[in-house]
Amino acid sequence: MSTQIALVGGNGKLGRVIRTVIDELEGFEIHRVLGSSSELSELDGADLVVDASTPAVSVEVVREATERGINVLVGTSGWSQERIALVRPLVEEAGTGVVFVPNFSLGSALGTVLAAVAAPFFASAEVVEAHRDTKIDSPSGTAVRTAELMATARTEQGPVSAPHVDQRARGQQVAGIPVHSLRRPGVIAKQEVILSGAGESLSLVHDTVDPGAAYAPGIRLALPYARDARGVVAGLENIIDLGIRPRS
Repeated sequence: MSTQIALVGGNGKLGRVIRTVIDELEGFEIHRVLGSSSELSELDGADLVVDASTPAVSVEVVREATERGINVLVGTSGWSQERIALVRPLVEEAGTGVVFVPNFSLGSALGTVLAAVAAPFFASAEVVEAHRDTKIDSPSGTAVRTAELMATARTEQGPVSAPHVDQRARGQQVAGIPVHSLRRPGVIAKQEVILSGAGESLSLVHDTVDPGAAYAPGIRLALPYARDARGVVAGLENIIDLGIRPRS
């Protein structure tokens, strides 16, 4: 029997990629596609909700699905650790599972893990991320996740050195790490983490050039995982075995 999926935001860029993967994946079937004019009561009857909506809508999708006892796979950006903490008690009380994946790219997940592994060894760290000019939120969910994990990895060392962060041009601080967001046409998704120490620097760059090809493998892994999950799980790196794993 196929897992019935309610896909929220299925007509957006990410939603269309997810829909293609579901159509090709054995054991999963689209139950309903919800758009901007849909009521969240249409989640009824689904075995799994996949959220590819907007940051403003996503929190209500998670709440409505959880109250109905339905697991959720969240691909919508904008979920920081602080925001996830707000829905964690609701998920635990309901006994359901919510999986947050800010980026379905395997390369992006690996880049985030490597940045967290390297963070304790460098005094300075900054993140520069670029997306197309139509992206609503900034910083991106991937950049927020990366900065948060880097800060967690530096618990013993303390915050990174980030001089003059009171100046707006120095970017937005996420977990004490400056993050700079570019929004321009001709870009899909790119992130560079720059770590600097005495006499050297290390740059970790991930560039998405074909979202359909880049996201599909991660979506295939995340769907069955989210269907069976319990509690809150954040990050694709917690779904795939990369051999190394940051503290989360």
